[in-house]
Amino acid sequence: MRDDEALLIRTHDLRGRIVWSFPKGKLAVGETSEQAAVREVEEETGWRCRIETELPRSEYWFQREGHRVKKTVRWFRMTALEQVGTHDGEIEEASWVPVSDALQRLTYDSDRRLLLEATKAARSR
Repeated sequence: MRDDEALLIRTHDLRGRIVWSFPKGKLAVGETSEQAAVREVEEETGWRCRIETELPRSEYWFQREGHRVKKTVRWFRMTALEQVGTHDGEIEEASWVPVSDALQRLTYDSDRRLLLEATKAARSR
């Protein structure tokens, strides 16, 4: 987050549909969730950020190679510190979007709820 904007990414899902969401990724060996979150945001968007608070986790199921997989994602509200590069090849676009527009642009309802939670967390600081 910065001011009244959220940093969104545009990519495609496994079916080839355009998805607007938030940066996320996987833990590297020996890495904490917090370290992974900061690293993934920087890799996927080119922005160095600082964690402010943890947000509610999300859990969901998906299919991979014929197996049902449960995924838990830890989310963090972050403040942008500086732009240190550009988005990586996994991401088609990283864009700062006013929160009101981001609520319309986000693909998933769960991401809209997460953004509302992040803005509420910012107001309570």
